[in-house]
Amino acid sequence: MADDELVLATSAVDAGIACWDLSSGSERLRHRPCACAPAGLLAVGCGRFLAASQLPDHPSSTSAPIFFFSWDKPQVEVRSFPAEPIGPLLSNSDGTFIFGGGSSGSIYLWEVSSGKLLSKWNAHYRSVTCLTLSDDESMLISGSVDGSIRVWSLLMMFDEIGKEAVRNLYVYSFSEHNLRVTDVVSGHGLCNSIIVSSSEDRTCKIWSLSKGRLLRTVYFPAIINAIAMDPGEHAFYAGGRDGKIYIVALNGEHNPDSSHGLFIIGSLTDHSKAVTCLALSIDGITLVSGSEDGTVRVWDAKKKLVVRVLKHMKGANEEHTGLYRMI
Repeated sequence: MADDELVLATSAVDAGIACWDLSSGSERLRHRPCACAPAGLLAVGCGRFLAASQLPDHPSSTSAPIFFFSWDKPQVEVRSFPAEPIGPLLSNSDGTFIFGGGSSGSIYLWEVSSGKLLSKWNAHYRSVTCLTLSDDESMLISGSVDGSIRVWSLLMMFDEIGKEAVRNLYVYSFSEHNLRVTDVVSGHGLCNSIIVSSSEDRTCKIWSLSKGRLLRTVYFPAIINAIAMDPGEHAFYAGGRDGKIYIVALNGEHNPDSSHGLFIIGSLTDHSKAVTCLALSIDGITLVSGSEDGTVRVWDAKKKLVVRVLKHMKGANEEHTGLYRMI
C-alpha cells in the first residue's frame, strides 16, 4: 500500500466508515454498516484491518458486536460478540493486541492472531470511556464515567501470579476529575512521561507518569470532548462542546490577556456544533476535527485556517474521527 495518511470517520448514526485521502480529500471507500461507539474506531497495525465497536440496539441491551473490516472491502468480514458492550478500542503499534473498555468498567485484552481473550480485569466502577498507551507501550491508561483515571502495567496484566499478590492492579489511580473523563492522551519524545486528560467538569489535567501526580489544571469555558497532542511538545489541542478547538501551552506559559483563560493561547473556530474528536498529522501542523455538525474539517493549525471540509453525512451526528498513516 502506498505511503499515505488517511482520514477515517464514523458516527453513532449508521452512515458507515468513510475513508478519505488526507492530501487530496478524495473518498476512497465507505464501509457499511457501522454505528460506532465513541472512541470505538480502530485501525489495527499498519494497514492490517479495521475494527469498530458497535452501539447497542437499545440502552438496556447487554451485548453489542465488534465489526472487523478489510481495508479494501466495504462489507463486514468478521463479527465478534464480547460479553458486554465495548466502547473504546485500542491496539499496540504492531497490532498484536487489542484492548477494549467495557460498559461495566472492565477492560479486555485480546490476542489478534488467535482472537483469544488473554485477560479481563475490573478497572473502574462505571463504564470505560477512553484508553491510550504510554509512548513506550509499557503502560495502559484508562478513563471512566466515574471520573477516575488509572494507569496499568501491561507486564502485570500477563502475570497471573503477580496479580494475585498485589492489593491493587493499577500503578496509579487519579481521582481529581469531578465528572466523566472524556479523553486521555499520552505525551511522546521529551514529554513521554506525561498524560493529558479532559472531563465534563470543564477541565484538562496534566499528569506526571513518572511521579504519579497532578502537574496542572487548565479551566475551559466549555466541556472538552477530545484532545490531540502537538508532536513538537509545545501545546495540545482541546475540542469543546461549544464548537471551538482551544490551543493550550504545555510548557507552563500563560497568557494573562487571553479571553479564554490561563494557559489557553488561542483557538480555532469553524464548527457549528460540538467538536467530538481530534487527530494530528505526522507533520504536526495538519489537524483533523470531527463534529456533531456532520463534518470533518482539515486545518492548517499553524495558520489557524480550514483547508478542507469533508462531509460524512447530511445533518447533525456525532463524529468519531481518526487519522492513520498507511504503509
